[in-house]
Amino acid sequence: EKDSKNSPKSSCHTTHERFYTYFHFSPRSEDTINMPVATFTTNVGTFRAELYSDQMPITVGNFIDLANSGFYDGVHFHRVIPDFMCQFGCPYAKDPNSRQSGTGGPNPFTNFTGTNGHPYTRNKEGGIPDEVGQPYQRITNDAGTLSMANTGQPESGGSQFFINVAHNDFLDWFDRRSPSAHPVFGKITENYDLVVQISRVQTRDDNPIQPIQMISVRVA
Repeated sequence: EKDSKNSPKSSCHTTHERFYTYFHFSPRSEDTINMPVATFTTNVGTFRAELYSDQMPITVGNFIDLANSGFYDGVHFHRVIPDFMCQFGCPYAKDPNSRQSGTGGPNPFTNFTGTNGHPYTRNKEGGIPDEVGQPYQRITNDAGTLSMANTGQPESGGSQFFINVAHNDFLDWFDRRSPSAHPVFGKITENYDLVVQISRVQTRDDNPIQPIQMISVRVA
């Protein structure tokens, strides 16, 4: 089933795009000192993001495990929409023209460690627990944030995520105006303009005509 234009996901559910001002999360200055930093090296340039390891220990731990094990190396951005978002992280997208792009994830029942030091096991579809519902997890899908893609079903987020290039607060789990629930786990801190440029490349069915490849993602 083809993706809705208005909701990043691993498969599909429909929402209507709305733009409103909502709650903004801003880490305390003392929190930002020890935040892990992800370096994204692509065939068109490099950008960096801080990861909210204190607020989102499961999601960030999952991401760090995938990134530092080389899971994302060689994968292409498979869905980019200007003034909306850039989606990435499907292993099938190592082939930039794969029709399965957007449907893949980590291997089932694999293990990783959260940034809280606790062990976790991905479910039978490679998904992880959803970090939603707590006040400290109310982080809006603002421009430049990294957010988990999912199918709309519980614990369906795995390896795919998207980078917002607009304030897409209708994707917030705490915004009741739509069924979308996409938890934010980081934000671009360096070279956000490159991500905006990627969102504006020529596409066919939202897939870049000239492939945008992730050479590596590493977290330190």
